[in-house]
Amino acid sequence: MARLADYFVLVAFGPHPRGSGEGQGHILQRFPEKDWEDNPFPQGIELFCQPSGWQLCPERNPPTFFVAVLTDINSERHYCACLTFWEPVEPTQEGLCTEDSAEREEEAGEGGPVGLSPAAPGPPSQLFAPKTLVLVSRLDHAEVFRNSLGLIYTIHVEGLNVGLENVVGNLLTCILPLAGGSQRTISLGAGDRQVIQTPLTASLPISRCSVALLFRQLGITNVLSLFCAALTEHKVLFLSRSYQRLSDACRGLLALLFPLRYSFTYVPILPAQLLEVLSTPTPFIIGVNAAFQAEAQELLDVIVADLDGGTVTVPECVHIPPLPEPLQSQTHSILSMVLDPELELADLAFPPSTTSTSSLKMQDKELRAVFLRLFAQLLQGYRWCLHMVRVHPEPVIRFHKAAFLGQRGLVEDDFLMKVLEGMAFAGFVSERGVPYRPTDLFDELVAHEVARMRADENHPQRVLRHVKELAEQLYKNENPYPAVAMHKVQRPGEASHLRRAPRPFPRLDEGMVQWIVDQATAKMQGAPPAVKAEKRTTVPSGPPMTAILERSSGLHGNSARRLEVVRSCISYVFEGKMLEAKKLLPAVLRALKGRAARRCLAQELHLHVQQNRAVLDHQQFDFVVRMMNCCLQDCTSLDEHGIAAALLPLVTAFCRKLSPGVTQFAYSCVQEHVVWSTPQFWEAMFYGDVQTHIRALYLEPAEDRDPSQVGEACPQEDERSALDVASEQRRLWPTLSRERQQELVQKEESTVFSQAVHYASRMSYLLLPLDGSKSRLLRERAGLGDLESASNSLLTNSMAGSVAESCDTESGFEDAETCDVPGAVVRFINRFVDKVCTESGVTSDHLKGLHVMVPDIVQMHIETLEAVHRESKRLPPIQKPKLLRPRLLPGEEWVLDGLRVYLLPDGREEGAGGSRGGPALLPAEGAVFLTTYRVIFTGMPTDPLVGEQVVVRSFPVAALTKEERINIQTPSDQYLPDGLQLRSCTFQLLKMVFDEEVGSDSAELFRKQLHKLRYPPDIRGTFALTLGSAHIPGRPPRATKDKGPSFRTLSRNLMKNAKRTIGRQYVTRKKYNPPSWEHRGQPSPEDQEDEISVSEELEPSTLTPSLALKPSDRMTMSSLVERACCRDYQRLGLGTLSSSLSRARSEPFRVSPVNRMYAICRSYPGLLIVPQSVQDNALQRVSRCYRQNRFPVVCWRSGRSKAVLLRSGGLHGKGVVGLFKAQNAPSPGQSQADSSSLEQEKYLQAVVSSMPRYADASGRNTLSGFSSAHMGSHGKWGSVRAGGRSTDVGTRLAGMGPPQANGAPPDPGFLRPQRAALYIIGDKAQLKGVRPDPLQQWELVPIEVFEARQVKGSFKKLLKACVPGCPATEPGSASFLCLLEDSEWLIQIHKLLQVSVLVVELLDSGSSVLVSLEDGWDITTQVVSLVQLLSDPFYRTLEGFRLLVEKEWLSFGHRFSHRGAHTLAGQSSGFTPVFLQFLDCVHQVHLQFPMEFEFSPFYLKFLGYHHASHRFRTFLLDSDYERIELGLLYEEKGERRGQSACRSVWEYVERLSKRTPVFYNYLYAPEDAEVLRPYSNVSNLKVWDFYTEETLAEGPPYDWELAQGPPEPPEEERPDGGAPQSRRRVVWPCYDSCPRAQPDAISQLLEELQRLETELGRPPERWKDAWDRVKAAQRLEGRQDGRGTPSSLLVSSVPHHRRSLGVYLQEGPVGSTLSLSLDSDQSSGSTASGSRQAARRSTSTLYSQFQTAESENRSYEGTLYKKGAFMKPWKARWFVLDKTKHQLRYYDHRVDTECKGFIDLAEVEAVAPGTPTLGAPKTVDEKAFFDVKTTRRVYNFCAQDVPSAQQWVDQIQSCLSDA
Repeated sequence: MARLADYFVLVAFGPHPRGSGEGQGHILQRFPEKDWEDNPFPQGIELFCQPSGWQLCPERNPPTFFVAVLTDINSERHYCACLTFWEPVEPTQEGLCTEDSAEREEEAGEGGPVGLSPAAPGPPSQLFAPKTLVLVSRLDHAEVFRNSLGLIYTIHVEGLNVGLENVVGNLLTCILPLAGGSQRTISLGAGDRQVIQTPLTASLPISRCSVALLFRQLGITNVLSLFCAALTEHKVLFLSRSYQRLSDACRGLLALLFPLRYSFTYVPILPAQLLEVLSTPTPFIIGVNAAFQAEAQELLDVIVADLDGGTVTVPECVHIPPLPEPLQSQTHSILSMVLDPELELADLAFPPSTTSTSSLKMQDKELRAVFLRLFAQLLQGYRWCLHMVRVHPEPVIRFHKAAFLGQRGLVEDDFLMKVLEGMAFAGFVSERGVPYRPTDLFDELVAHEVARMRADENHPQRVLRHVKELAEQLYKNENPYPAVAMHKVQRPGEASHLRRAPRPFPRLDEGMVQWIVDQATAKMQGAPPAVKAEKRTTVPSGPPMTAILERSSGLHGNSARRLEVVRSCISYVFEGKMLEAKKLLPAVLRALKGRAARRCLAQELHLHVQQNRAVLDHQQFDFVVRMMNCCLQDCTSLDEHGIAAALLPLVTAFCRKLSPGVTQFAYSCVQEHVVWSTPQFWEAMFYGDVQTHIRALYLEPAEDRDPSQVGEACPQEDERSALDVASEQRRLWPTLSRERQQELVQKEESTVFSQAVHYASRMSYLLLPLDGSKSRLLRERAGLGDLESASNSLLTNSMAGSVAESCDTESGFEDAETCDVPGAVVRFINRFVDKVCTESGVTSDHLKGLHVMVPDIVQMHIETLEAVHRESKRLPPIQKPKLLRPRLLPGEEWVLDGLRVYLLPDGREEGAGGSRGGPALLPAEGAVFLTTYRVIFTGMPTDPLVGEQVVVRSFPVAALTKEERINIQTPSDQYLPDGLQLRSCTFQLLKMVFDEEVGSDSAELFRKQLHKLRYPPDIRGTFALTLGSAHIPGRPPRATKDKGPSFRTLSRNLMKNAKRTIGRQYVTRKKYNPPSWEHRGQPSPEDQEDEISVSEELEPSTLTPSLALKPSDRMTMSSLVERACCRDYQRLGLGTLSSSLSRARSEPFRVSPVNRMYAICRSYPGLLIVPQSVQDNALQRVSRCYRQNRFPVVCWRSGRSKAVLLRSGGLHGKGVVGLFKAQNAPSPGQSQADSSSLEQEKYLQAVVSSMPRYADASGRNTLSGFSSAHMGSHGKWGSVRAGGRSTDVGTRLAGMGPPQANGAPPDPGFLRPQRAALYIIGDKAQLKGVRPDPLQQWELVPIEVFEARQVKGSFKKLLKACVPGCPATEPGSASFLCLLEDSEWLIQIHKLLQVSVLVVELLDSGSSVLVSLEDGWDITTQVVSLVQLLSDPFYRTLEGFRLLVEKEWLSFGHRFSHRGAHTLAGQSSGFTPVFLQFLDCVHQVHLQFPMEFEFSPFYLKFLGYHHASHRFRTFLLDSDYERIELGLLYEEKGERRGQSACRSVWEYVERLSKRTPVFYNYLYAPEDAEVLRPYSNVSNLKVWDFYTEETLAEGPPYDWELAQGPPEPPEEERPDGGAPQSRRRVVWPCYDSCPRAQPDAISQLLEELQRLETELGRPPERWKDAWDRVKAAQRLEGRQDGRGTPSSLLVSSVPHHRRSLGVYLQEGPVGSTLSLSLDSDQSSGSTASGSRQAARRSTSTLYSQFQTAESENRSYEGTLYKKGAFMKPWKARWFVLDKTKHQLRYYDHRVDTECKGFIDLAEVEAVAPGTPTLGAPKTVDEKAFFDVKTTRRVYNFCAQDVPSAQQWVDQIQSCLSDA
């Protein structure tokens, strides 16, 4: 029973004590004046009466009513019903508040909340003060409060003759039952009557209409958001102008949360003075008047629900987890059915005439029923996860959260996880977990209706019916007697508040009210308590839980078969059938990925444990441990599926005898799992075991049995759950005697205590490592150091291991003393013991005893482990697989024999199975070998399922770019500390850990030897140069010891002259000292002495060719002539050496031997092409203007336009830039710098005048005259000179100009025919501020280029993207693509191609170009080589590409040794793959024009691999000068005969090409003099497969001798890798070499041909001869057919014309298919491009993209007879007249797609009537004949009849007139 009202309070307006304008509330009277003992008077009530503040009003407002809620310190809610009315202010009060009234009126005048009403009686200065009647109650009967306060107000206003004291007294003495569904009629003694109904059950909330109103105001989605926000402990703020609405909304939200109770701050109406409460850090539900909305907007983490506007605003930083699917969508749809029943009928053709809509009160209950069902579905089966820890004296219950989430299948679900961790759920467990208590609707629902709800899921009408049934029960709970509601309460008359009240509210007589209250209290004490005892029962548990969404486990669908395999394997192990078990083990390990198999394993192993112990032999022990580890490695730290829990008793049961008295248990081998260091796991396990023992305690029949003996085996006859047992005990508890009660409490407490001791030792078993020295690992794994915070931030996966970045990161673990593992374990166990014992009510004495015992338990265990560790070391090692020795190349020697290692999977998932399927080849077990040439791993996969596949990964030592130590925990049981990760620039990664048997000194020796081989002190130490000489491992090459003889290989005669020329100073310097490169890279040689600029101090005259050539020099000359450059210059018509001196002056260029001694420029070749008019002695001065003395020389000339391509280093400040910058007249005394600048100007002038087109050109042609239209439409070119510099070439190249679609080549149609004679492409930074001189004939094109260090950085990132060291965080290709983009490698390729295409365009249009970038040996070389490749088809042949590389890269001094960090000195500078980048560019062009290259993509990969491998001498050293110095340039002639190994890569390619077509491109069908213009946009570029593919069967396929088969002797496989005919085999990507396993059609046919020839005993013919014969025969066949197109074996007429049009061909996977796509932007039809096309090729070529039957433009077509050529018969053909292409084409028949020939209408002269000739069709009229006369011949035609002939003639005539 409870009082209806605890206090009645009268609160009135009073002035603020500090005299501010605002008033404040004063309590005038309160009844009773003394506080009730059970319920003290709530403080601060006056704030809540006027939440917006106490203010005077200029008019009488109508009375208002609302209910505020206050929460006291015990979380009890007090309902304050407030009825406010206004009274005129008394004069005294008025005087006090003058300022205030002035303020109020001002506000009213401005349209504030209060406006003066004209109807208001009284003078305008009259003010009204609020007065509030307040009822304070713990019951929520808002309507009764409204009626009662209304009655008191009515008595006062209407002046009824009733004593207010009596009414108040009666109100305070009214007693009601809390629940039970009784009906009570009360009267307050004023002739009134009210009926109060109490709810049936107190636990169900009373909502009236509040939920329905909330949904009306906010809508379904918003309310669901608020519901989830409140459950997941977010802050919710309601805004409304109405206080009553705020109260209702808050009440409604709380009603939805049932059966959970909201336990945080709950203030439905918050007063203005307390608004700072909103910034509290704890969650809340608060309502605030909408007037304070501005304050609410500043809060960053509060969800604001505006009831008046119907919106819910969720801040960005707040994430509200949604309900798990499918519950979210189901709840949404059922809510819409309840709220809008007409929605279902809206589409019906004949909707029912009437629809029954529920009343608001009923709808309210239906909405609540939906949420009640939702909770029943969410929490279904929760009672099965309750752990009964104590029964007496009070139940202690814990909830096993992980098991609940695991069994519901919602481990990943954010929403449920947060709900279970929340305070509300903790309250739910402690309140509803109790097994013996009153039950309510929710308990029934969750226990008995689950099956029904699951069955109804897909039947909305049945769901609705269920909802309505539940709603009926909820409605009945609130209104048990709906019929009798006969209220009779007086109300004041209409507008009574406007009548002048006769007097203010009177002061009541305290004594009288108190007397009434006392009387009633005395009467109550006498009466017997009318308490209806609550009916308590055992709470039903309901069915066991099921997953919320039946997810089929896909992969492990056929689980019955898998479980059978697991069972068989375990029985084999225990029967000792080890061979059988070994066969099954891989399948078992695979099956153990599934949950069912892991459970099955635990159950099976339990069966083999007798008396808590099972002693196994070593093999059995290994098997069992391995299976346990496999189970545990997929357990998360929560162990939600209970696998670790099931294995915990087993790891202390299975053991093996190591020696007498020493036993090793399984736990010492399964410690490496994250679950053991998770406190939550141990707590759940502990409580589960305690529950088992407590249950056994009450179940045991004999009282005297010791509870500790009762383990899992409980009496079979009693199947009751622990909760049922506890419920029975709670029912009996009051009937037991005091002694018996004490005894039971004591028994329970000692049970808990004994379990705590047991768990302390269990935890020490699993936390203390077997090997004390492994303490480091334990701390890394378990985080025991910071388990003070009991954190779960542990390793996510035991297999992944924690890879330390480098050795330094381990500094926390130098010695065993610093990491006190026993201490950490003791602290961990103590914290656990503290927590569980305090929660389970263990006495403090017992707890202290435990704290003393824990260190002893740990210490004892450590001593046991020491013996076990010692003995386990003596076990015989497991038999390891034998090492597979790799094959070596001729000349390659062993440095270190195999060291046993594990090769681990890296970030490339293909090798480890991965998404593409295939076997898990990695991790593999084998050995790593080090030879003079390579690092090689050979081994076999550790996964036995993969079979006996050999895994090989190797790379050249010279390609190593990074070596780092790593720490890795392997999947196998042992921990291998020493790990190495080796990354190579050939895109291989060896991530390996050394086996235990490999000592750390061996590993260290391996690292040192590797380092020594990678960075020899001298270039002579590289493999290519030591080849053939015996290499002694561990001894450095001779050269470092004795520097004198290192020059003996020089050609002495050659150098004598050079020494004399350069002066004595050269000899005194150290011979060949690589570190001098450091200086050479710096850009200003004039500041310091440098090898290249040494000669500057000498007299220029000493360098002139006037020195007589000695015989030795002539020899040198003849050698130089043989170099690639000269052969090429001769081909290009740039001159030969023999005639250079005597040649007529008319030749524009000559070969100059000025650099034959490498005196002018050390990094240039000996012979250079310079303008005829320039003297050799002037070149010395010109060279000073350029970096590294690399002055402009000609390297190529266009055969068509005769424009030349020049290259040079960048300019110094005193070069042409200075010339352009200083426009003043030269002063009389010129400095040397000026003179050399003038020399340089003359030199450039000479270049310009050597070009035939410009020799007599008059006038100045510049780029600045282009029309703006061209600039606008193309954005391809802009003026370099125009005042505004709108879009210059440089900005366009830097990517800033207007974009061109598809990165297509620039369109030369917009370049004016008259242009600058010479364009100088230079670095933007270097040409800054240049003012070009209008009289010069050259023009500067400043562009932005990247530096070598950017290439280096970009390549590093590319390497990491293509061969990542560890698996990507996000699956799929997304992370690879992000890393690729991040590397900016493709952007650099794009820039190179863009610049090259620009230069090609300029050269093609007749202007010469000088490329003058950086030092002239990196980007300059790339651009110049690409330009020649694109412009000259010769360089696209095998021979030509070799010449190009020899000329531009080797002779012109690209610094291979420096960029490749070949020696110790270059180690710091790192690997910068400039040449590889060039090859990538060539590969991109090759992809776009596959028919233009004689060499295959494999050739490029081969060069890419070997330019870094040091197998050949070709790519060593930095210039010809250095090669001569080392004697490498000409020695090959003499030595070649005796050597079997190739010294030069070209020689090797030549030899190999004779044997196999691997370097040849079958699609090669070049078009004469074709200039290629590739697309360069990043979207058109493809990642080179050289970076991503690998062949684990044999290692990289670029050493052809090794790639012919696996390392072991080939069994029955052919040497080409193809399988014998009879057998099929699986080809795995990343394991097999696909091109060899599945060669393309032509290679296969050539191989077949060779095989047949061998079988027939004929000498096999070379493949090239056979191929050439086939091609010749094909051509001949084509001619006989009379087809005009020179066809080739694989080239159809479509692609033949397509080269630089938009047809884009891509090589198919095997190379024999062509995929064709047309790019639309080329045919966009701009006039400029059209005219260019017309100028360059015939119309037929222009329209070749329409040459497929589908896209043909057929203006008119039909059958005509055509007379063949001379002596040929008439034939009927199908003719097509094409007006678009201006062609008359003919086909054999109508459906034929291949055109047999065509007449170009541009050549037609006339169409005339014809006459029948011999052999013409007989039946046809003479007039049906007509002739078409062209410039070449006359064609005779005959139509089928006269009209059609006339039609044809008209059509052809109209077509001609159109043209």
